[in-house]
Amino acid sequence: MLDKLEGVEKRFSEVETLLSDPATVKDREAYQKYTREHADLGKIVTVYRKYRQTLKEIEDSTQLLKDDDAEMKELARGEIAALTLKKNDLENELRKLLTPKDPNDQKNVLVEIRAGTGGDEAALFAGDLFRMYSRYAENRRWKVEIMSEHSTGGGGGLKEIIAMIQGDGAYSCLKYESGIHRVQRVPETEAQGRIHTSAVTVAVLPEAEEVEVNIDPGEIRIDVYRSAGPGGQSVNTTDSAVRITHLPSGLVVTCQDEKSQWKNKAKAMKVLRARLLDRMVREQNEKRSEERKSQVGTGDRSGRIRTYNFPQSRVTDHRIGLTLYRLESILQGDIAEIINGLATFYQAQALQHAASVPDK
Repeated sequence: MLDKLEGVEKRFSEVETLLSDPATVKDREAYQKYTREHADLGKIVTVYRKYRQTLKEIEDSTQLLKDDDAEMKELARGEIAALTLKKNDLENELRKLLTPKDPNDQKNVLVEIRAGTGGDEAALFAGDLFRMYSRYAENRRWKVEIMSEHSTGGGGGLKEIIAMIQGDGAYSCLKYESGIHRVQRVPETEAQGRIHTSAVTVAVLPEAEEVEVNIDPGEIRIDVYRSAGPGGQSVNTTDSAVRITHLPSGLVVTCQDEKSQWKNKAKAMKVLRARLLDRMVREQNEKRSEERKSQVGTGDRSGRIRTYNFPQSRVTDHRIGLTLYRLESILQGDIAEIINGLATFYQAQALQHAASVPDK
């Protein structure tokens, strides 16, 4: 670990030099890049310097144990004990800071919600989940933009909705929401009061920049057609809807929410880039581990990550064993406790893995 820390400190000094270079200051893109790197490295260097100072103080106090004065020795022992606790805390903090971070954490996200098993009940719950994430985003002052929406035609149900959530760290907060969300409740049409179980799939994809996913215009087919479904003036009377097919992968994205064909195309391209980036990342992960599974499974009741039980007002996240009895407030966007719990759990896993890999 010390070799890594020395390398970080060396790079920190190099970046400081680059930031003071007039050529870097003139290059806005480079300056912003080095500013971000300087801030990230600075967090580690600050703790590392405290750690080094603590080691020096332990060494100095250890020398006092050689003193003939019994009282001085006792003071030294107490000082060493306190400094050792401080050293251990700083070591733990450094391990966390050195744990590789997800490069997508600061990105905006595409949230794709689809009704799975359960018919109308699944579609209604897809609408509930979209409102939950929207309100969570609004509470954090993030922007929510609907990219594509297919409703059931009434009652607030959604067959599918894709939304862009824009905000600092949006992906880091929402990335663990991917998977199958199960709902248990009594439908309004159920005369016997029987509980029905439905499922909704959620996929959270980091927004992909054009430089990350280069789409060859010759590898896509763009079809335009007349929008279907409810809409305002000209929505159903012009060929504004867009369908983009990525020929090499077979991925198909449609968008018809905007009156403008150009806007629909721009939205569809954003969704396509995000899906292609997600596919690239998953393929890389699958090469590293055969145990890696797809993000949302098959959409049936198995492979669930979370259950929302209406009769008991209970929400259970099965990955971390967290159960909360305040379903109504959670569906109003109060999901910070769940999100923080998942982040802590997966961070602990990452630390455990990092500790098991010997330093090179």
